[in-house]
Order: sequence, then structure tokens, then C-alpha cells
Amino acid sequence: MAQMEPNLDHDVSWFFLPSYWAKMVVALISFLCFANSYDGDFVFDDSEAIINNKDLRAETPLGDLWYHDFWGSKLSSNTSHKSYRPLTVLTFRINYLFAGGFYPVGFHVINIILHCTISVLMVDVFSILLGGLQFSNKGRRLNLAPKSSLLAALLFAVHPVHTECVAGIVGRADLLCALFFLLSFLGYCKAFKENKEGHTFSVFWVLVSVVLGAIAMLCKEQGITILGLNAVFDALVINKINLLELIRKLLYKDKSLENAGLLRKGLLFRITLLMCGGAGILYIRWRIMGTGPPAFTEVDNPASFADSLFVRAINYNYYYSLNAWLLLCPWWLCFDWSMGCIPLIKSVSDWRIIALAALWFCLIGLICQALCSEDSHKRRILTLGLGFLIIPFLPASNLFFRVGFVVAERVIYLPSIGYCILFTYGFSLLSKQAKKKKILAVAVLGILLINVMRCALRSSQWRSEEQLFRSALSVCPLNAKVHYNVGKNLADKGNQSAAIKYYREAVRLNPKYVHAMNNLGNILKERNELQEAEELLSLAVQIQPDFAAAWMNLGIVQNSLRRFEEAEQSYWTAIKHRKKYPDCYYNLGRLYADLNRHIDALNAWRNATVLKPEHSLAWNNMIILLDNTGNLAQAEAVGREALELIPNDHSLMFSLANVLGKSQKYKGPLQRVISCLT
Repeated sequence: MAQMEPNLDHDVSWFFLPSYWAKMVVALISFLCFANSYDGDFVFDDSEAIINNKDLRAETPLGDLWYHDFWGSKLSSNTSHKSYRPLTVLTFRINYLFAGGFYPVGFHVINIILHCTISVLMVDVFSILLGGLQFSNKGRRLNLAPKSSLLAALLFAVHPVHTECVAGIVGRADLLCALFFLLSFLGYCKAFKENKEGHTFSVFWVLVSVVLGAIAMLCKEQGITILGLNAVFDALVINKINLLELIRKLLYKDKSLENAGLLRKGLLFRITLLMCGGAGILYIRWRIMGTGPPAFTEVDNPASFADSLFVRAINYNYYYSLNAWLLLCPWWLCFDWSMGCIPLIKSVSDWRIIALAALWFCLIGLICQALCSEDSHKRRILTLGLGFLIIPFLPASNLFFRVGFVVAERVIYLPSIGYCILFTYGFSLLSKQAKKKKILAVAVLGILLINVMRCALRSSQWRSEEQLFRSALSVCPLNAKVHYNVGKNLADKGNQSAAIKYYREAVRLNPKYVHAMNNLGNILKERNELQEAEELLSLAVQIQPDFAAAWMNLGIVQNSLRRFEEAEQSYWTAIKHRKKYPDCYYNLGRLYADLNRHIDALNAWRNATVLKPEHSLAWNNMIILLDNTGNLAQAEAVGREALELIPNDHSLMFSLANVLGKSQKYKGPLQRVISCLT
């Protein structure tokens, strides 16, 4: 079955280990790289995708997962990013239920196990990609490149660019996608195991491969690309098609076209199955997701908003070169590459054009060798390497639709497979030419060791937001989001003075950064610097008129400045843009209380408690206001209602105790309240 030409292992000066031991070594080393991330916190996007995602909670029906995006928003919503990954969210939900809450250890452990499993599977995948597909007489698949596949799997297992996927819990989408991606490929390979009836391929396993590809896509969008890669593998490895020869025959309408391999061994039939399966999967997803484009802003992906086609094209290609550089030299890693981290190239005089030229010089050279080399073994390896490098990256390339990032390390988890193939093949060529092969092997061992240390260092940075955000300051000093996140982390820890410095820098780098303005305005409000706070918040709502949080904070500042009518208008504007906004109703109630509009205040606080039953401050203010206005019976009823919902809130107990005391109910209810307080 599909005999391979020369054996790559003949030229590779590397260690030989039996398959079982090779997999054990790969599993152990991949575990060591990321083991120190097991007790990390929820960081960065984990908050939105996990902690604030209602789809993880038991009260949310399981069926809702199929109609919500990755972040828990309805796919039909204008604010949805259209990232449809229900199976990934389902694993988060299982993690949450088994742990009994938001405890990050279980989430991290699953990610590490997934990466180790994927790395072990890579031994089998690389043995097929580098050594070919062949079965013994007993039907067992043979590993024709044990040394090469071990080296490539180790390169994959220890690549530092994978840290975001493994140490960042949200990266599970990429890990699950990669797992089913590889299982789909291995399932497709299993289709060519000759059965007892003498059939050369199994339709069942081809269909299984399609189903696994669909599952991969339900974990992350890139998963669908495995169907295209299976077709490429079929053509090159199973049917041994020479692409250049095939193109020539198509151009000249050669009557011997059927001899080129298109009609042999059921290739057209299998490709038809793959195409129909892929089209069906995409159609179902389109029906669920709808036709509306994702809602991204210019700061997420500035090149995609450029008016000039030239500027868009040249910057997209520069982004590709940066992704390639991260694979070659994964030293400068950052959790976010948006918001000015990579300034736009606007003219050909920009020196960064050199990176584009270098990228395309290498790609064109590799493509020419993959198409034109007389060595069929070389053609196959290079084409498969380029295929696995480029095809999984296409959904993130901006070619088919706008994506919500500039560069994202997580999206090159799958393309790194192609990089490992090309690296291993390049190493085999050097080994073939080198006189001192041991020195070359030691050099590669050194690269692996450096990558292991880099993985350990980088995964430790992902353990907490403070370390993660600060690590980005030296990599992307022009990124306003980096400064914003450092400032937010400092503010959460109570270090307002330092937070102000980073918020100001974020606003300086991006004068339209409304979230930085809002947070800076909040801190200035708390420090009683009301004039500047009002200026910042007014500018924020001017830039983004539907920014509900900024409208509410502007109302609080205006209330403090005793401009009550303006404050009331700001609060109602916030509520108009965010219907379910309990905190805004609470602040509106405080405004009405200051104006002695008691009925309006009570109604506002009641709205806050309806939207958020555990809103202790709103309940407490209602009790106190009713107490102060002499409505003791109503105050007692509200207090008892609040304590049923929040039974251990001491401030509510104290307010209710005051009401009971004034009502001369010293025994029974009052004694129970006092005993709880003590």
C-alpha cells in the first residue's frame, strides 16, 4: 500500500526509540514544558469565556450552547463575534460542574493533558507524513521514519508558541480542535488498510474522518481545514500524483489524463465525499450562525479597515511574515498584538517590506522545489509540509473574511505541524551533507532544550495576570491594551496611583480608547478629581455613544457636582443602551433619594433587585429609606424578603434589627437577627 521512495531516516542523525518509548518520551517532555501552569489563575480572556459565561452554569439549558457563541452571547446578536465552538464550551461546563465552581486548577490540568495527548498522536502523524503510509501483512501500520517522526514530535511538543493554547484556558478551543483534527487525519489513513475482501479503501473510515472533521470545527473554526488536507494527502501519498505533470496535462488537454492518477484508486469518489461533507458542515453552521458578519473594530485589526487595497495587502503579508517569524524564533511572545502593537505599513519605503520579501522568497523557493523537483520523495515532503503550514492558517489570513486580531499565537498551533515537517526535512538534508553529524545533532538538542526552558518561563508568566501583562510591556510597548491591562490589574489591587500612570499612557497611545478613559475617569472620581473625570467620561460617550458604563459613571460624577438633571439624563441614557443594568438603577435611586423623590428612589432600587436579586446595597437602601420615612411595617417586609435571598448579609441584618427595635419587637425576630450578627 502506497510504497514510499527513499527513507528519510537514512539521512537523519538522531536517536532511535521503539514506538512505545518514543511516545512516552514525547508525553513526558511535553508535560514538563507546561506543568508549572497547572495552578495558574484565570487570566485575560478566561474571565469573559469562563467566569462571566452563563453557558457554564447548570441553570442554563444545554440546548442554549448550540445557539450561543464562544463567549455566551446569542449568535443573532449584533455584538456577537460569531465564534461558534459549542463543544469547547461544553467541556468548560463539565469542568465547572465537577469542580463545583470556578476553580482554575481543573481547567489547567485538562489543557495540559490535551497537549500531551496531541503531542503523542503527533508521533503517528509525523511517521505517516515523513515516512509514508504502509501496512504489514497482518494489517498493522508500519513506522518507516521512527527517528524523523520522534524529532518532529519533540519539536511540536516543546514549541514555545503553544504556551498560549496550553497555559491559557481559553486555548482549549485550539487544543480540542487539534485533537479531532489529528484523529480525522488518522481515521482517513485507516481507510486505506486493505480488508479481507480486497477492497483498497473503506468508505466507512472516510465518513468517520468527515465526522471527526465536523467535531473539530465545533471546537474551533480551523478544524474544517482537515478535509482539504486529507484530500491533499490522498492525492500525493496514496495516488502519488505529480502536481506539475497534472497541471501540464490539464493545460494541454492530454488524453492520458486518467493515467495521472485522478481516476485511480477511487480518488475522485473520496474527494467528492470530502467536498460534500465539508459543504454540508458549512451549510449547517451557516444556518445556525446566520449571515451577519462578526462585529470587530478598527483597533482589533487596523489593516482590514484601511481604504487602500495596497495597504491592506501589504500589511496582511507583513502579518504572515510575523507569524512565520514566531515559528522560527518564538522569543518575543505577547498575549495581545492589537492596538498599535504593529503600526501599519503605508508606503514601500518602510524597511519592514524586507520581511515580506524574505517570506515570499522562501515560500516561492519551497513551492518551486515542491512542484519541480525530480525527486518524488522531496516533492511529497515539501508539499505536505507547505500544506500543513498554510491550509490550517487560511481561516486566520483575512483572505475570506475579517478576523478580530492582528497576530494571534494560538492560531499557529496547527500550522506549526507544517513547520516541524519542514524543519525535520531541512535537518535531514544538513545531516546528509555534514561531516560531523554529532555536532549537528547536539545543536538540535540545544534548540529543544532552549525551547523547553522558554516554555517553562512563558507558562509561568501565564500563571497570573500581573506577570502576563507586564511581560508584554517589553514586547509591545506601543500596544495601548497592554498598558490598559497593567493599569486595570494595579487598580484591582488598590494601587490607584500606579494605575493612573498606565491608563494615561493607554489613552495617549490610543486617543479613542474609551475603556481606558472610563476606568481612568472612575479612579479620578474616587479621588474627587471630578472635573477631569467628567471630561474623560464625556469624551468616551462622545466617541462611543452606546457605551452604557461610561454614561452611568458620567451620571455619578454629575451627581457629585450637584448637576442633578444632567445626571438623571445620563443614567437613563445608560439604561437605554443596556436594558438590564442593575447598578445603574441603584445609582439612579440614590439620585432620587438625594432629591427627596422617595417613590422614584424605591422604584429604581426595586428594579435593581429584580434584575439582580443579590444586590445587597439596593435592598439595604430600600430598608433604610422606608425606616427613615416611618414606613416600619413595609421596611420590615422588605428586610425579611432581602434576607431570604441573601441570608448571611450582615448589613441587611443590622438594618432590619433597627427596624424591629423601633417597632418594639425585642423578642423573637430581633433576637434571631442579633444572634446572627454576633
